[in-house]
Amino acid sequence: MQEVRAGVDAIDRELVRLIAIRTGYMEAAARIKPDRAAVRDEGRKQDVLNKVKAQAEAADLTLSIAEPVWETLVEASIAYEFEVWDAMRS
Repeated sequence: MQEVRAGVDAIDRELVRLIAIRTGYMEAAARIKPDRAAVRDEGRKQDVLNKVKAQAEAADLTLSIAEPVWETLVEASIAYEFEVWDAMRS
């Protein structure tokens, strides 16, 4: 069990690192988008979720984990992008 937990902890560290990089792209998007209404793009959100679903299926990752994790990640990213967009323009 100790090895399993160590493996999970190592993966969590890598996921945090990757999410931090992803968040940097949200900051870049907030700088680039000309108006606040452009922050929420439902078409792009669906595109991201569709790509994740396909990748999850290819990687044999159960969608009961992949879909809610990415739905939450995308919504949190959108909320963060709104925060950054507002902060940059206030």
